[in-house]
Amino acid sequence: MNFELEKPKHLISLASSAVIVTVEVNVWTATKQDKAISNEVTTAKRASADAGKFTQNLLANSPEHRALLNYRQTVYNWLQRCTYDWAGSARLLPTFQIEKFMKEVGQHKTAFQVLLNDFITKYPSIVSDAAFNQGDMFDRISYPDPKDVLRRFQIKEFISDVPKNDFRTGGIATAIADDLQQHFTRQTKDIVNNAMADASERLMTIAERISSACAEPEYKDDGKSKRKKIYDTTVSQAKEICETLKHFNLTNNSALEDARQQLEAALNGVTTEDLRESAYERRKVKDSVDDMLSKFKPLRTFND
Repeated sequence: MNFELEKPKHLISLASSAVIVTVEVNVWTATKQDKAISNEVTTAKRASADAGKFTQNLLANSPEHRALLNYRQTVYNWLQRCTYDWAGSARLLPTFQIEKFMKEVGQHKTAFQVLLNDFITKYPSIVSDAAFNQGDMFDRISYPDPKDVLRRFQIKEFISDVPKNDFRTGGIATAIADDLQQHFTRQTKDIVNNAMADASERLMTIAERISSACAEPEYKDDGKSKRKKIYDTTVSQAKEICETLKHFNLTNNSALEDARQQLEAALNGVTTEDLRESAYERRKVKDSVDDMLSKFKPLRTFND
């Protein structure tokens, strides 16, 4: 007897609320393993040949090249902030944020290209400096020509639907159908609950930052007071997570929605400048946010 698996409700909820995105940042690390030097060192130290490996930094920490490597991490940090776990490098992006996501990808590509253009322009002189810095280790063959180097740097984004059809298979024997259904249901519940736990942690973290920024000034031993800085990004990120969770509460968790609404209300019509200039606004916002924090506990993951 054959059996057709049903799509788990959690996955259907995901499919209507999010898409899967992947952002790849390809870079040339400009390193290589030098077997000759590795053998020389291990031999001198009377160690086995596989006891150590020597990695040569071809560009000797060129600031232009290092800026490109650092920007790769900038992109990945941004991706972590605006998406949620799916599987490996693939991430869940709330559907309503696709337009914003594509705009910001474009901005990152532009910034990356500016750094790349600077690096390629200076590449011949960087290689010349490497010849001096590398001494007898320098080998011109290890350095590709600028056109080849250019092809090694790229930012690529991929967007796809949540694959709800992957969870429906015809012609499965009844003997294993129940096990598969349990596996798929558990897997999708994990994804949904972990995403919501992550979202609730983000909400609480930004609320705590708002509360801390609005706290009364601290007084030092010399009697001088020092108030914590209130950054534009803190307020904008708080409003952004409120807007995200308005559309992305996949489990319809009432406690999460109540917390979101209270934080949103606390910041409604409030600007960073208001908080910087008005002690009354700071106290009002802090009291409301602290009240929310006293009631709300971050959601737990499915495995907790």
